[in-house]
Amino acid sequence: MEKESELLDGSVVLQKSVKRLHFGSWEEKEMAAKVIEKLAKEDVKARKVMAELGVIHMLVSMVATEVVRRRRAAIKALIELANGTFTNKALMLEAGISSKLPKDIDVVDEQTRHEFAELLLSLSSMSNTYFSLATSEILQFLIGILESASSLETKESCLGVLYNLSAVLENAGPLVSNGVVHTLLKLSSFKELSEKALAALGHLVVTLMGKKAMEDSSMVPESLIEILTWEDKPKCQELSAYIVMILAHQSSKQRDKMSKAGIVPVLLEVSLLGSSLAQKRAMKLLQWFKDERQTKMGPHSGPQTGRVAIGSPLHPREAVEGKKMMKNLVKQSLHKNMEMITRRANATGDSSNVKSLFLSTSSKSLPY
Repeated sequence: MEKESELLDGSVVLQKSVKRLHFGSWEEKEMAAKVIEKLAKEDVKARKVMAELGVIHMLVSMVATEVVRRRRAAIKALIELANGTFTNKALMLEAGISSKLPKDIDVVDEQTRHEFAELLLSLSSMSNTYFSLATSEILQFLIGILESASSLETKESCLGVLYNLSAVLENAGPLVSNGVVHTLLKLSSFKELSEKALAALGHLVVTLMGKKAMEDSSMVPESLIEILTWEDKPKCQELSAYIVMILAHQSSKQRDKMSKAGIVPVLLEVSLLGSSLAQKRAMKLLQWFKDERQTKMGPHSGPQTGRVAIGSPLHPREAVEGKKMMKNLVKQSLHKNMEMITRRANATGDSSNVKSLFLSTSSKSLPY
């Protein structure tokens, strides 16, 4: 009897709230939205019933209001209604939620920004369906939050939205044309946000538009090389190495830029001290740089018998001495690099690992 009474009471409250939301004054609509939020949070079945009663379209229309508390009541109710229901999310997108987002992010308070970001994060799980969330309104809203003085938690939610959108190949065009790559590269330099920003860049770099945008950026490759030095952020190192690999693959121009920016010593350090995955990627990159240098040296420099003047044959002893000299130069370069790495490792208390690596590694076994 008590259960039946509670269900009856809940049904009556729901009916009254829906009626007020549709036909009440603005104050009554606001109170109804708060009740709907509470009911949707407590009862999964109620979310479906509310959607059938048409509350979602009314709440979406309330999001466009300039009255802060009224707008927040609607957003919070929509967050609860979207929780775990494909149908309700689809209804919100059909109702045009993206067109209700504020045009000027500066006039939106921090709490409302966070709630908008939370709602968009929930809706972005629909990005792999026929609903397109990669609209200019949504992307510019997200970029506005990410480039403003918003909280870390709010920015993380926005990055989560961009990550979900970037996972869909068809979204690459709108994301790149709206300047998302530039924003992600800037945020990747902040350790608190770097992992999520790099993960989204990892999706975009495999597309032609995304790759070109990164190649043309003034922050590449320097910002990615800097991230490779973050020993306390192994996941960021792995993601950065992955992006560098995609950019460097079959592009001598990009490899030349990276080489001039000083990537080789950094890769050598990662190949020795990084995580297992980061080491593999660093070793692969080092092999590419080594092969390219040998290719360049072949036709342009080094002892070449075809260019020795007639009457001046190269003496065998001179050839042996030349090889010895080159070996010594390689060893000296290796020792300098290892000393630099050892000094850095000493600062982090990991010198024993480096020393053991140094003792067990010969110049022949190194990839570069």
